[in-house]
Amino acid sequence: MRQEVRFCTAPDGVRIAYAIHGTGPPLVRTATWLTHLEFDWESPVWRHWLDGLADGNTVLRYDERGCGLSDRDVEDVSLDARVADLEAVIEASGLERAALLGMSQSGPVAVAYAARHPERVSRLVLFSTYARGRLLRDPSPSAREHAELMISLIRMGWGQDQPAFRRLFTTLFIPDATPEQMRWFDELQRVTTDPETAVRIRHARNQDDVTREATQVAAPTLVVHARADALVPFSEGRLLATLIPEARFVGLDSRNHILLSDEPAWAHFRAELRAFLGPAEVSRPGELPELSDRELEVLALVADGLSNEEIAARLYLSVRTVERHLSNIYAKLRVSGKAARAAAAARFSRSQEPPRVRG
Repeated sequence: MRQEVRFCTAPDGVRIAYAIHGTGPPLVRTATWLTHLEFDWESPVWRHWLDGLADGNTVLRYDERGCGLSDRDVEDVSLDARVADLEAVIEASGLERAALLGMSQSGPVAVAYAARHPERVSRLVLFSTYARGRLLRDPSPSAREHAELMISLIRMGWGQDQPAFRRLFTTLFIPDATPEQMRWFDELQRVTTDPETAVRIRHARNQDDVTREATQVAAPTLVVHARADALVPFSEGRLLATLIPEARFVGLDSRNHILLSDEPAWAHFRAELRAFLGPAEVSRPGELPELSDRELEVLALVADGLSNEEIAARLYLSVRTVERHLSNIYAKLRVSGKAARAAAAARFSRSQEPPRVRG
């Protein structure tokens, strides 16, 4: 598998690097502040994420302004600027509609985009993130002192060859990492951005607030959070799930802010993600045109082997409603009898072709 790196321009002229890999329905991963499209590709911390997300999806990801292959010399790192970057990347890629994955500090960007562009978001996944920045969820003097201490450590040690300062952040992100993984993450911090940009980004993150916009999200939403996450409290993930209408909340048994490949929580997350994304984007031009979008969703889950009860729970429907959709599907596809369910599922499976983003 390979990735294609491209560039687009944000409204204020900042050049944003983005990359595409994999095949299948589109999944856009919003940019965190510690990314580098090329460096991550060979990473012992991120590579299993890139492979896992591309298992059944076309993955689009990008380096945020000030980081990685995107323009480094930037002043505006506000939430609105970062949302505008996401808008520019999606427009440049040619995607009309996609699932969004917002992780860590990029979660507020995903929430804001989903609230502002409901017609463009098919599913929203939020992993170990928050609706309120550090100083908004805890404005106490001690919290402000802690935030300033972290910023001072970034300013003093971020760009030095000695990784001791950066190791503090590494330990917060991946406390259960191997020595090799920690060394790589230490180096990522150095190569992805310069100290002063990192300070500006950290200041901006502390003030992020999407509590109001979270209540306006219309897309089906899955919120996942590690119970012992040292970087973003579990309670913040729970709060985010309570703000988003009908969001599903899943807790994972992990201390790592970035799940590692060999921990059970990673397998748990992948299973939840695949189940959640499964029926997204099944309605495509020319495929089973006689079926409605909802009927295609139901049929996709039938093809995945789910029972009527499981389909009802997944789509927030009653079992009777699922049965009614299936009756309509069988009638439209002209299948009947005991083999109707299998015949309809087989026709759906034959109809699927991976979509392509504009080259």
